[in-house]
Amino acid sequence: MVRFAVIGTNFITDGFMEAGMQCKDFHVQAVYSRTIERAKEYASKYGIEDYYDSLDDVAAAENIDAVYVASPNALHAPQSIQMLNAGKHVLCEKTIASNQEELKQMLDAAKQNHVIVLEAMRPVFDPGFQAIQDHLPKLGKVRRATFQYCQYSRRYDKYKIGIIENAFKPELSNGALMDIGVYCVHPMVKLFGMPDQILASGFQLSTGAEAMGTIIARYGNEMQVELLYSKITDSILPSQIQGEEGSMIIEEIPDTVTLKIRTRQDKKWEEIKIDKKENNMYYEIEEFIRLVQSGESAEEHNKYSLWELAVMDEARRQMGIVFPADSKK
Repeated sequence: MVRFAVIGTNFITDGFMEAGMQCKDFHVQAVYSRTIERAKEYASKYGIEDYYDSLDDVAAAENIDAVYVASPNALHAPQSIQMLNAGKHVLCEKTIASNQEELKQMLDAAKQNHVIVLEAMRPVFDPGFQAIQDHLPKLGKVRRATFQYCQYSRRYDKYKIGIIENAFKPELSNGALMDIGVYCVHPMVKLFGMPDQILASGFQLSTGAEAMGTIIARYGNEMQVELLYSKITDSILPSQIQGEEGSMIIEEIPDTVTLKIRTRQDKKWEEIKIDKKENNMYYEIEEFIRLVQSGESAEEHNKYSLWELAVMDEARRQMGIVFPADSKK
């Protein structure tokens, strides 16, 4: 049994709780919120025994093995490092840190304290992503991929009437790239590795928050990948991968439920339905618990998070997006 504390009491944590309850060795022992009233309310909602408004108390609690961090992005690194230094394993929501340097500090803390830290990058742990990997050879030499995740945010409606919520506050290391563009970046680097060159362009709102953007990644003279993401529009097109022998349509990249493959020679279609849990946070939790219980390293997973942030740091540099956390490098 892995005894968790959760930091954060929003809809993301609700999803974590619902998925975790389906995992055999999952138990939430405690919840943290900035106010004891909110912590107590959330604990009551899920029958959680302990509740805190002090991170120091969470770190000191001996009946907590691991912490799920679901606070705003700017708080991921400091909160995770505090918990890692207290000897607790950390499953941290995406994007795992504001920049690559912060992630390196988190990984150093994990290594020094003989615990693991893992990015809760749900798409790459689920059977849908495994199906992409398994069927990729059917395409022959891959030449182009287009990953897109454009989802109109309900918070944008509030933004337009002057109510600025966390999703559009760059001081919290938020914005379209960090919130949903990462769902395109991480699969790219896990499938194809670190690109040789990127070109990025984005659109910022009056607060300085990034609303949408495009990243073009070049892999030598072999392949090109386009990443499209937005919090102010919806996409109606799926993602795709094009190879010399065939093409794959992915519906959809953050939560793949169907793949369609068409071969170039005979023009025949193959449809692959993915049998999986409705809440695909289940698979990241299962992998995290497996790593904690087995004592295995999370280094292979962390490698892709480092590459993800390397791409995103460079993209932000080109787009002129600077977070307060960047000054701490």
